[in-house]
Amino acid sequence: MKTSSIIRLLTLAAIWGGSFIFLRILAPVLGPILTTNLRVLIAGIVLTIYFIAIKHDSEWRKNWKHYFIVGIVNTAIPFSLFAYGALYLPASYEVILNSTAPLFGVIFAWLWLKEQMNLQRLIGILAAGFGVAFVVNVGSAHYDVNFFKAVGACLLASSCYAIAGIYIKKYATHVRPMSFASCCQLVAGIALIPLSLSQPIHIELNTFIILNVLGISLLCSGVAYLLYYQLLADEGPGKALTVTFLMPVFGMLWGALFLGETITAPMIIGTVFILGGTWLVVKKA
Repeated sequence: MKTSSIIRLLTLAAIWGGSFIFLRILAPVLGPILTTNLRVLIAGIVLTIYFIAIKHDSEWRKNWKHYFIVGIVNTAIPFSLFAYGALYLPASYEVILNSTAPLFGVIFAWLWLKEQMNLQRLIGILAAGFGVAFVVNVGSAHYDVNFFKAVGACLLASSCYAIAGIYIKKYATHVRPMSFASCCQLVAGIALIPLSLSQPIHIELNTFIILNVLGISLLCSGVAYLLYYQLLADEGPGKALTVTFLMPVFGMLWGALFLGETITAPMIIGTVFILGGTWLVVKKA
């Protein structure tokens, strides 16, 4: 991997790992839906303006159905679910659970695309499942129903990423990745507007909240997507996927630094099992 790609990869992992910090700040104030709506709508508008400026043709008339489906499944639903999870989970937990996305991708590819499932992948799935159970400390009386509902929401969000990936692989390989970056966020933002209108805001908006909204939209859903798709173009999907393995490191670090979250031994051990299992699942036998 080129030096520029390594820098881009580390920057992307740091940004996406930090997105869960923004969620922990914004979701309790704005609500999950409005947080998501502002995130993707602002990013979608800014990226659309940028693409117009550089004369990038997104081919809306030809690909609008793909943008709608992927925008809902890969953006509106999972972003909202992670925002809901942020009401009850530490940011570090969410970023760890997010790392299961490639795992779901292989499972769904096996079920729907009839891709091969071998012993190595089965071991990886079991190891990752054990890791999730270890991170959330299943069976502990310390957590309430809301905690486990939030965990389920995060895992469902990760599975949405995988479903969208399967859809793109099967029906939309002709669509340019850069077009997905802007169009899907714009579609998601427009689709969430009716739901956002019913969301109460629990405090008066201030500069701190506005800056966090701009951070999660322009940085985590704007700049990050441009970095990611450039990484895809330069290095291919296999190497770009390694961002998933780096995000938990940054997520736990940012959570400890900015939110005072505690990094526990079960979190570290569970993360090792999740990432190790995921590596076995995505690695070619």
